Amino acid sequence: MTHVPHELHEEFPELTDKIHQLKTDNSHFNRMFEEYHEINRAVHRAETDVEPTDDAHMEDMRKKRLALKDELYAMLTA
Repeated sequence: MTHVPHELHEEFPELTDKIHQLKTDNSHFNRMFEEYHEINRAVHRAETDVEPTDDAHMEDMRKKRLALKDELYAMLTA
């Protein structure tokens, strides 16, 4: 697969160690992390027309990605 923008470790490079720690130690964080990456890849596939979608669905996926990223960031900086 090509480079996927918005990977969490690229969004928050200063928190890479904390991301790894929470993925290992916190099952809730790990589930959310996996969900974020699943939706992020789906958005990327839609944006690159690998799996085209309509505008409403694209907007919903982007909103979900943003909500997950916000929640993950809050856990990372708590």
